[in-house]
Amino acid sequence: MVRGRKPFKQTNIRHLITKINPRSPISEQYKTVRTNLQFSAVDGDLNSMLITSSAPPSEGKSSVTANLAVVFAQQGKKVLLIDADMRKPTLHYTFRLDNRKGLSSVLVGGTTFEESITKSDIQGLDLLPCGPVPPNPSELLGSKSMERLLSEASLQYDLVIFDTPPPVLAVTDAQILANICDGVVMVVRSKQTEYESAQKAKALLEVGKAKLLGVVLNDKVMKKGSYYYYGAN
Repeated sequence: MVRGRKPFKQTNIRHLITKINPRSPISEQYKTVRTNLQFSAVDGDLNSMLITSSAPPSEGKSSVTANLAVVFAQQGKKVLLIDADMRKPTLHYTFRLDNRKGLSSVLVGGTTFEESITKSDIQGLDLLPCGPVPPNPSELLGSKSMERLLSEASLQYDLVIFDTPPPVLAVTDAQILANICDGVVMVVRSKQTEYESAQKAKALLEVGKAKLLGVVLNDKVMKKGSYYYYGAN
């Protein structure tokens, strides 16, 4: 997540730094994360990836997820970004999408996978918003329909990225999806995420048979020359 020098205010308007300024120092940090993820999966295919966090929604998980999806698409990959946060979805805010259909409607058979995909204005990046928030997100994510959707998506895309709900300490959604994805990335926030929470989240993901690819340290202040910038490292 990119922060300015003024106090951060929660807002539904999210800016994709990797889209609006792909040569900025922060965008370069996202590209470094992309490279590190590719190296971490050198012994196996990385066709699906889940991004989660360990704390309430203030670690920048969804912004990190969206920006990583952008830099993978900028590399020439065909990417599908899925909002699997069926408790507090945000992808439709980030990309200004209609959220009346999406992942939830596909899983219950209300719409087809193809009908619910939206092409972004970034070449190579398609989007599947959450859709209507269901009363039973964990059951939907753990269903056979979810497995079929991922299989279908993996045939059409080079990389499928899931944004899952925080905190993994309170809900099982991330653990369920981790069992069918090729890898997991956890986002933590500098000077905010507690070490014990991050360790417990890691342990829970491992119980779900997750392959932890790495951790993104978000919002760390870095000094470069005479100015500071914030980024994901």
